[in-house]
Amino acid sequence: MNVWIAIGITVVGCYAVKLAGLLVPAGALERPTVQKLAALLPVALLAALTAQQTFSTGDALVIDARAAGLAAAAVALLLRAPFLVVVGAAVVVTAGVRALGG
Repeated sequence: MNVWIAIGITVVGCYAVKLAGLLVPAGALERPTVQKLAALLPVALLAALTAQQTFSTGDALVIDARAAGLAAAAVALLLRAPFLVVVGAAVVVTAGVRALGG
């Protein structure tokens, strides 16, 4: 498939999704169930992306330095550390495990 055809299909698809979102009636968006789902969906998508990026390499599941960094970030979050401390802890632990593991 030509790259420009793929780009064109992507552009049309993105426009169609945006148009579909604009055509949803306002009454449907004001329902409590829809509002709860809209509040929780980004968190679920971010958690899924984090898990996929942490525990996979190609087609295989792996436990490596990234998992240790994620665990350090989780501990920092449980201790109510500021965001930059959470990110710093994850970076330091991941780098440390990679340095020790070769």
